[in-house]
Amino acid sequence: MNNYLISAIKQFQYYKMLGEKSINQIDDEKLFHRNDDSQNSIAIIVNHLWGNMMSRWTDFLNSDGEKDFRNRDLEFESVINNKTELLQKWEEGWNCLFSALDEINDENFNQTIYIRNQGHSITEAVNRQLCHYAYHIGQIVLLAKQVRGADFDSLSIPKGKSKDYNSAKFSQEKKQAHFTDEFLTDKNEN
Repeated sequence: MNNYLISAIKQFQYYKMLGEKSINQIDDEKLFHRNDDSQNSIAIIVNHLWGNMMSRWTDFLNSDGEKDFRNRDLEFESVINNKTELLQKWEEGWNCLFSALDEINDENFNQTIYIRNQGHSITEAVNRQLCHYAYHIGQIVLLAKQVRGADFDSLSIPKGKSKDYNSAKFSQEKKQAHFTDEFLTDKNEN
């Protein structure tokens, strides 16, 4: 249980970091840009992530993940007014998630978690949300890349640098580590 949760938390932290690094590269007004009404802006995606996180992770161990207070349809409307509000919702959602994960322990790890009355193991519930959030963070990254074009700062191995990256990795001793450690350490040092 402990290794799984540590890995899942690091993955969530990694995707949060990717979203933040993408959002931070975008001018405020571009966070709200949509090519047409059928598309989501970065702000709309953040609003949906916030709504989902607040619903799924509030009282995670005791109540259904689809809360009565959630208005999912409104999550896909342009309701965030500025970057400050966007960042507040972003942080509130992630804080709710990480607080819920902190409550999981050996005593409660085997209990059933319900989402819309469908039972999940904790592993299944966490994996479900991890994959869902990665999907939407990928959308945020893509939208940020489209806005910035060639000026987008790569979030992974820059194009044409794979050989250099692998050379540096293979010049090091083998070690047991989570792949996100170097990225999350870099974030904390900046």
